[in-house]
Amino acid sequence: MITFRRWLPFLALLAASFVPLRAQTQVKASLVAADASVQPGHSITVALRFVHDPHWHTYWINPGTGLPTSLTWKLPPGWTASDILWPAPHAITDKTGAVTGNGYEGELFLPVTLTPPATLAPGSSAMLTASAEWLMCDEVCMPGSANVSLTLPVSADAPKPNPTWGEKIRAVVTGLPRADAAWKISASRDAQNVTLVVTSAGSASGAAPSALRFFADDNLVAYELPQIVKPDGHGGFALTLPISPDGPKDAKKLTGILTSETGWLAGGALRGLRIETAFATAAVGQVSVPTKGGAPTHPAPAAATTSLLGTLLLALVGGLILNLMPCVFPVLGIKILGFVNQSGHDKKKVIAHGLVFALGVLLSFWTLAGVLAVLRAGGSQLGWGFQLQSPAFVFSLAAVMLAFAMNMSGVFEFGLSATAVGSDLQMKSGFAGSFFTGVLATVVATPCSAPFLAPALGAALALSTIESFAIFTAIAIGLAAPYLLLSIFPGAIKVLPRPGAWMETFKQFMAFPLYATVGYLVWVLTGQVEQEAMLNALLGLTLIAMAVWIYGRWTAPGASAGRVRFGIAGLVAVGVAGAWLGWPHTTVAKSAAEIAAGSTPDIVWEKWSPETVAKLRAEGKTIYVDFTALWCATCQTNKRVVFHNDDVLKYFAAQKIVTLRADWTKKDAVITAELAAYHRSAVPFNVIWLPGKAEPVLLPELLTPGTVLAALKKG
Repeated sequence: MITFRRWLPFLALLAASFVPLRAQTQVKASLVAADASVQPGHSITVALRFVHDPHWHTYWINPGTGLPTSLTWKLPPGWTASDILWPAPHAITDKTGAVTGNGYEGELFLPVTLTPPATLAPGSSAMLTASAEWLMCDEVCMPGSANVSLTLPVSADAPKPNPTWGEKIRAVVTGLPRADAAWKISASRDAQNVTLVVTSAGSASGAAPSALRFFADDNLVAYELPQIVKPDGHGGFALTLPISPDGPKDAKKLTGILTSETGWLAGGALRGLRIETAFATAAVGQVSVPTKGGAPTHPAPAAATTSLLGTLLLALVGGLILNLMPCVFPVLGIKILGFVNQSGHDKKKVIAHGLVFALGVLLSFWTLAGVLAVLRAGGSQLGWGFQLQSPAFVFSLAAVMLAFAMNMSGVFEFGLSATAVGSDLQMKSGFAGSFFTGVLATVVATPCSAPFLAPALGAALALSTIESFAIFTAIAIGLAAPYLLLSIFPGAIKVLPRPGAWMETFKQFMAFPLYATVGYLVWVLTGQVEQEAMLNALLGLTLIAMAVWIYGRWTAPGASAGRVRFGIAGLVAVGVAGAWLGWPHTTVAKSAAEIAAGSTPDIVWEKWSPETVAKLRAEGKTIYVDFTALWCATCQTNKRVVFHNDDVLKYFAAQKIVTLRADWTKKDAVITAELAAYHRSAVPFNVIWLPGKAEPVLLPELLTPGTVLAALKKG
């Protein structure tokens, strides 16, 4: 079934200039613990805490649509982490009541069990850090990420519950889905449905399960289709669950969670009942749910045509609009007159030429769809998933959209050579000329089609192969339709608007949706990369813009061969430099074994406060404090020079130096007061607190690795 959110990327990019973009994170993430301390060798429970804004949601391990939340841990040596312990989900519905996925809203705790080594030293502290990634949706969807951390003291005594979070986390853990002897489970399946039977074992006295829904671990059961629930009259239930066409074909058992909004046990306890049962060996089709009249019934799978038809309509409109692009529109009448001239005004031959032309357009778009299907298959094997969660994909798409926008703004032109080739092709006689003219129409349309082919590319990467081909077919029909109609009614050429200056105005206007898309993609990138990488991405996009400007400036019509060669060389050189500078390189967290083997560790910055400094000084820690701001160019240079240096990183790790960051990007009275205490009114300002020293070491504004290491070694 095609749901609204599955073709949302297509909609969002198609109407980029008409949809207001949200500018703040709608899900807040933090890491919290059930206990106030850690005991060596004893497991603790921590939880990723989400606070969703109203109407926003994130996803369960089998999301339906969307992506599940993930956690990548960076723990001290010897620690281990379990997988996320998933609470029972809810069915996510849109405004029409249609189910669009499986997930969570409101306040959410995703528990994880962490086990420290038995050698953990009492009196020390343990910093627990993880990178969280999620997809959040309301009427639109966007990826989210955060680096979350938690520092807990180590104590030889049994830990006390965390006064803020302990009770809430333990309640979540206690209520995690599990099997229970109070309920007996059996299941069978046929070609279309799974039948799940839940019967009371008599020990669930007082329980009154209601509003039942099954969530499959493996997508065997279609998440979006209705589930028929029939009580058996003895406290049990029989559920008919439609099988998903995308589920495993050879599943031998049913696994998942059966939820009851009133609980499976007395007092409303246990909202989710864990289901894991092999299918009965009855012959296919023998098991069904009886109706009152005794005849078996199976729910017909709901039609999944409404959303697909909406997507195809948008694709068709996009193809039609391509004909208004300056590359295409002026040749509409010329093409049709060519059909007429070639066929000697024989109406049947004119129509035949129009059909062959349309076939050329269709085959061209099918070729494009086939190439994208192959690329998607390779990308799927590489684990692409949701493309906008990949910083590299987001940066690349932003660069492409920026280049297209500058083309439409008139900074440079391309496609002229294709038009010249087309002049030769359209002069060919017979149906071959009409066919290759259709191919040419697709090629010539491409430079002007960015607002519409870019969403199609996103849809082709996100939807199934058949759906992708359907979308590209609709675009091709939209592009070919005016030619075909004019071949049938050639007299209609007279009613077409005359080509003129209005077309250039329209072309330049259509650049602004692309600029808006670039802005949106840059905003997405800010949530995926560190501050320094974001600055590099912006500078890289600037160089890419400069590269296409050089190309346009030195390859304008009438330019000499030498100028054209210089323009192409400048495009390549400056463009490659921009891509190299802006490319978001993913930093992979290093394991304890890698650090022990000499691999360079990473710096983990904690938030600065006077109280934190006082606490760490009392513990005898060496503290490095960086007073910084995003708008401070020298601060960014210092970080690149010092904290990308292997010697500095290894020394900080070996000496267990605590790094604190005081971010002055926004006004902060506490930071301002601290700077004033040192007679400073600007950043960068870096301070080192050495154990046993009453006063800190003040570093100069411009830093080098040698300066920092020399100051640290004074103690």
